[in-house]
Amino acid sequence: MRLSLTEFRPRTGPHEHRIVQPRHPLRHTSLSAPEPIGLLLGDHDGLNRLAGLCSFAAYSRHTIVHVPLRDGVPPDEGWGQRVDLVLAHHSYGLRPSAWPALRRTLKAGTPLSARTDEARTDADAAAWLRRSEHADFRDELRHATHARTLFLFGSRESFAQVAATFAYAAGWGPRQKGVAKGHMARVTGIWGLTQPPGGGHPYEIEVCFKPYPPYAHFKRPGH
Repeated sequence: MRLSLTEFRPRTGPHEHRIVQPRHPLRHTSLSAPEPIGLLLGDHDGLNRLAGLCSFAAYSRHTIVHVPLRDGVPPDEGWGQRVDLVLAHHSYGLRPSAWPALRRTLKAGTPLSARTDEARTDADAAAWLRRSEHADFRDELRHATHARTLFLFGSRESFAQVAATFAYAAGWGPRQKGVAKGHMARVTGIWGLTQPPGGGHPYEIEVCFKPYPPYAHFKRPGH
């Protein structure tokens, strides 16, 4: 997939950051943070581009991927307060409390075009799934919510798995019953999130598909 991005190079003291955003907004995609159940609701374009952005994040250890999602078209289904999404590798060391100051610097970026490797992403996602069945598995996605932003911190393989999840939702969401009438359809989820001690409901994000109106223009595949 070819991604159209905007790249920013802000500095904090002696350190230069590399931050990328999608050049065009994901207008019909929204996200609520897991508390403990979050919701990612998107159309085919939004889910497909999120898959590409997660794939890009998987192989960009020194880059922060910022996906603004709060200012899109408000969904008429779902729950929770809308938040933006930030993806960063564990090794980057990004602190959520430092993000608002960084975000304020994102004013004059430069165009960037990138291409993702779907075969490589699928292979790394499959490797993550195989390892997740082992008793000593520790490669979970860490998450935090701060300043109306959900942060996901992961590894190459864990981000590849999230990319595969979004790609699956983009492909199979349009085939679900009721979507042609504008209903939300739950397709899959992001379940590899760190869990708090002491039990309780697992933290997860439901990934759902919904076409944007007018629904009369939407046709399920094969129809």
